[in-house]
Amino acid sequence: MTAGQVHSAASNGGATRQPAVFFGHGSPMNALGGPFADAWRELGLSVGKPTGVVMVSAHWETRGLGVTAQERPETIHDFGGFPQALHDVQYPAPGSPELAARVAQLTGAVQTQQWGLDHGTWSVLVHVWPEADVPVVQLSLNRDLTARQHYELAKALRPLRDEGVVIAGSGDFVHNLRTWKREPGAEPYGWATSFNEAVKHAFERGDHEALIDWVGLAEDAQMSVPTDEHYLPVLYVAAQQEPGEPVAFFNDSIDGGSISMTGVRIG
Repeated sequence: MTAGQVHSAASNGGATRQPAVFFGHGSPMNALGGPFADAWRELGLSVGKPTGVVMVSAHWETRGLGVTAQERPETIHDFGGFPQALHDVQYPAPGSPELAARVAQLTGAVQTQQWGLDHGTWSVLVHVWPEADVPVVQLSLNRDLTARQHYELAKALRPLRDEGVVIAGSGDFVHNLRTWKREPGAEPYGWATSFNEAVKHAFERGDHEALIDWVGLAEDAQMSVPTDEHYLPVLYVAAQQEPGEPVAFFNDSIDGGSISMTGVRIG
């Protein structure tokens, strides 16, 4: 199954059951195009237009749990040292106070207008839904939680898929900027490939325990995940996977030797 294949759908009150998707987002420069944009566009064409998206991005970490609740979320340029063309990008997708309220009901998140759409969200969605016509809310990464608690929290979002909402995470399986190589076509480190494959195999087996205990997934796992903010969104997508539900991968490659661009589609 590829990102371009149409998912099986079930209806609930007129809403189409939606997939759960993890995006390996890599550099913010991917917003301007490049080798990964085609698969993101293909995914958007395959999914169509959901009623909304709940995105968990590596780039919104909080104490306590928050969900964006404004009607018009800001495009946040949460980086420095990049070309002006990237800072000029706007992704004017609507928010959804109604969806935010539903997420708050399911998870206990505090509704806030103190955040918007950070680059973990808009740098990929600008390709998935370039018309910016799908409502998007972000759910924060609560730094007070353990990996298992993140996974258990994510289970509360499951009903949304049958309400026409895509549950999404944005980060990277492997994210080690210290060892990243600038030269184009750089060979991936062995440890990066090993961990990337271990995460994929765990998804294929439906082995969520292995994903939660990521330190034991592969040798040198902590080289691939020196800090966990880019990995934790993986758990929000894994938690949506029902027994036997199909899984597919896209953009399955390592950029600069140590940043995984691999994406996951469930359903």
